[in-house]
Amino acid sequence: MPESSDMPFRFRFRVRYGECDAQSVVFNARYADFVDISVNEYIRVLFGDYQNLLDQDLDIQVVSLTINWKAPARFDDVLEARIRTGRIGRTSFTLHLEFYRFADGQFIADADITDVMIRPSVMEKSRFPIGSGHCLKPGRRACCSATPASSSPTSGPGNPVTLSRVAFSFPARPAARLWRHLRRTPGSGR
Repeated sequence: MPESSDMPFRFRFRVRYGECDAQSVVFNARYADFVDISVNEYIRVLFGDYQNLLDQDLDIQVVSLTINWKAPARFDDVLEARIRTGRIGRTSFTLHLEFYRFADGQFIADADITDVMIRPSVMEKSRFPIGSGHCLKPGRRACCSATPASSSPTSGPGNPVTLSRVAFSFPARPAARLWRHLRRTPGSGR
């Protein structure tokens, strides 16, 4: 498993009965939902309340999603999504996610998702607003419309908070240092 410094954002959730198929494992299409939920929580930590983006006539739209399955997940398993930033462009970014069974650390699946920033009013891609694209860059901490302390349900470094079926956890290190541990190879912009 990657070290916690390699994938600093972790999001836990429990597999529900309705997410499983006739073979008693998580149905493959549900992993796209798992990616979406996990990425939304990551974006919320970086940019604050998602409504902050929408209020600026900005949104994030998926343009590519690739999922690779390694082992099955089953009803009532607690999965942990681990997320790191990949390539960052002028209008888009790629995130890498890995899913592990929390109880035994079994590697379940990984995914790469590329999102593009758009202006919903005209349905066209848009550059990141001044001061917001750098929130995703390695070495930066959450810095845009809100900070993690005010916008995320974490109770502090290394202390996960459980909300219904989810838990958020960050490694036990100061927030300013945490963001320096994002993947250090953002790639070229486009």
